[in-house]
Formats: sequence, structure tokens, C-alpha cells
Amino acid sequence: MIKIGEYNKLRAWNPSDFGFYLADGTSKVLLPNKYVPEGLKVRDDIDVFVYTDSEDRPVATTLKPKAIVGEFALLTVKEVTPIGAFLDWGLEKDLLVPFKMQLDDMKPGKSYCVRVLLDEETNRVIATTKVKEYLRYDPVDFKVNQEVDILVIGFNDIGIDVIVNGEYSGMLYRNEVFKIIEAGDRAKAYVKKIREDGKLDLALQPQGYRKVVPTAAEQILDALKYYNGFLAVNDKTTPAEIERQFHMSKKTFKKAIGSLYKARIIKVEESGITLIKT
Repeated sequence: MIKIGEYNKLRAWNPSDFGFYLADGTSKVLLPNKYVPEGLKVRDDIDVFVYTDSEDRPVATTLKPKAIVGEFALLTVKEVTPIGAFLDWGLEKDLLVPFKMQLDDMKPGKSYCVRVLLDEETNRVIATTKVKEYLRYDPVDFKVNQEVDILVIGFNDIGIDVIVNGEYSGMLYRNEVFKIIEAGDRAKAYVKKIREDGKLDLALQPQGYRKVVPTAAEQILDALKYYNGFLAVNDKTTPAEIERQFHMSKKTFKKAIGSLYKARIIKVEESGITLIKT
């Protein structure tokens, strides 16, 4: 069966005045002429994305949307109409977020993290900003220090909300992030703690990793860039203050700034450390 809102491998069945009909053995869909690749022949296999056109008819395209059914993405609102907000998702037909699927009123020109869905009543691909309803809270297969992929979806009083591996709820703590992070950013992170409520606490550096000094140096470098190239800390700063600011031991901190100093990336002064090379 051809799956709407997903990629399908289909067979070229027969050409028409409007394009090429593709089939999977039980059903068929039109690939309009403008998307038919040069040299496509009957019985050739082709990968296409299938969605519905403005008249709710299934149609195939070789264009790739920014997200398919079941995925999360940061998309920008092109316009708001009486039926909802329409998002730019990389296809000719924009992606609708009905008003009932909006957490807050959406505004043209603003970007929102959404979950792409298939509306079972209409068979249309739509989206929702109520993304937390679709996250999983049963991270039984995760381990501390495991590397994961994250998508930033928002901010709260103490941290940064993220989606882990495209499915799970996670959070980075603000006082442990020393770089500018924005909604929609994708990055690598490491599992710091698996909480009883099923959420994952994360860090941008591995915990207790054998390469802790290079990792600590990168963390300090990120902090320097974030704070315009200067930090009021050095090798005379108290261990308690180092722990408070960087969540690392003073021994690790000294080795880290030592490596940055030897690489002529920073200079160490009485007032603190200064970035001299980006």
C-alpha cells in the first residue's frame, strides 16, 4: 500500500499526458511531468514522497520535504488563514497546522517546532505544535554517557528542552551550556542521567570521559566565545568557583587552560583569561 506522508519505492507503470503513473502492485499515484526524471522508463523503480494535492488527491514528488510523518522539525509560518497556519516544508503545497493543533497562536514569519502527522479523517498530512504529547518517556535502552542526537525545541527556567533521537524527552541545563543554542538546532549530546519521570538529563560533553581535558578545553573555549572573549577566572580561582561555573575540578580546569595557552589560543592574566585566537 502506498503510504501518504512518507517515502515510497514505486515502479513506473505507464506514462500519461500529465506525468507518469507509479504503482506498488495494489494502487497507483501520479508523478507530475515536472518531477519525472529524464530517462524514466516503464518498470523502472523510483523513490518518491507521496502527499495530497490541493484537491486531496494523492500525488508523488521527487522533492524532499523538511520532515515526513512521524518526524519533528523547525518550520517557518508562511501565512495564517481562517483554517490555520501554513508552513514552508519544502514542497509546493504548504503544510497546514489547524488551529486546534496549535499550542499558541502562530504568527507569519516565525518558526516553530512541529510534529508532522497524518490526519486519519482526511488522509492529509498536517502538523502540530503540541510536540510534547508525542514524546516517549520510557528510555529503558539508554545508558549514562551514551551519545545521542538532539533537536532543540524550547527553553524553560532552568534548561533547554530537546528531543532525543527523534523520540524521547530530554533537557540540557542552562548553567552547563556555554554556547549559543537556538530552537531548531541539532547537535550531539551525552546522557548524564536517566530520571525517574522518564526524561533524560543531557550534557554537551561526555561525563568522566578519558579525554576530559580536551573536552574541558572545548567547554572553556565555548564559554569564552559566548562571553565576548573574556572570563574572569584563571589558575588562581578557587576550586569552588571553578566547580560553580564549569562543573569541573580545578585540576581539570588548569590542564584545560594550560592546553589552550600552549596552543596560543588564550592568554592568562591576573584579571582572567582572554581569547586571542578563534
